[in-house]
Amino acid sequence: MLIGREAIAGLIPHAGAMRLLDGVLFWDADRIECMSRTHRDPHNPLRSQGQLPALCGIEYAAQAMAIHGRLAGSLESAPRAGYLASLREVVCRASRLDDLEGDLVARAERLMGEASRVIYHFEVRVGETDVLRGRAAVVLDIGRV
Repeated sequence: MLIGREAIAGLIPHAGAMRLLDGVLFWDADRIECMSRTHRDPHNPLRSQGQLPALCGIEYAAQAMAIHGRLAGSLESAPRAGYLASLREVVCRASRLDDLEGDLVARAERLMGEASRVIYHFEVRVGETDVLRGRAAVVLDIGRV
């Protein structure tokens, strides 16, 4: 693992149990691959009625995008807030995350972007299961520095 859970804490604004990713497996200027085991945690804050819906994988992917933005951008300034502005072409092939065996892997690839907007392709897998994929447009809070 290139970057562990503790180091991730300094890269993104998510705190406590909402910091869902356990580590970064790979990253370069355009792509990132992160892993997590929190999808099986009974105290995962995204659970509803004892289950973790597969669409919550979008939040795992969004956190991977946020980490990528920090690693590929400036590490010297405070993390900037990012907001999912839109999701496109989302395909979900599972109903839940918590009942899938194996590590969750969130991958994101930056397709295009500028200082205040970025578009990523993302995918989430758990073990051998292709859970979901799609595209996300992220708007960055340019007011924060």
